[in-house]
Amino acid sequence: MNLGQMEQLLSFMKEHGLEEFEYSHGDLHIRLKRAATHSNTDSNAAPRSLAPPDIIVPAPASATEVSPATSAAPSAASREPASEAARAEDQHVVKSPIVGTYYGSPSPGAEPFVKLGDSVEAGQVLCIIEAMKLMNEIESDAAGEIMRIFVENGQPVEYGEPLFAIRPTRKK
Repeated sequence: MNLGQMEQLLSFMKEHGLEEFEYSHGDLHIRLKRAATHSNTDSNAAPRSLAPPDIIVPAPASATEVSPATSAAPSAASREPASEAARAEDQHVVKSPIVGTYYGSPSPGAEPFVKLGDSVEAGQVLCIIEAMKLMNEIESDAAGEIMRIFVENGQPVEYGEPLFAIRPTRKK
């Protein structure tokens, strides 16, 4: 596959509003996915940019992954509001320990594990992150009050991405 064909695929995805595209044929495996952005209801908003493609071509003994070195830049730029709250001195930030999909409740339609303003204890389940079809409970590592929830239900999260800001309770 050459660069021109890759550009055609990216244009096709943009034109048709596709979030993800995967193609396999023989030893060639291509997976394209849009960069995570916050949802926007404005129909006049600029179209979202595409994430750099991951091209995986298996070698005879093992798989080799080729990805541009700048692949972390779009996700970091699109998550600037999370870093603002992370700088607040009086808040503890719970970060994602894995890459996956964030879920705020144990099942669809169920009450969320925590809401803004809730008091939490260390070890209390805050959310679930699904990774490779496994549901991983993410527990609070500090007691306090939930001041901010950085991600929305069903949103993909990266390793180290802020999930919650907790104002720790003062010890007496």
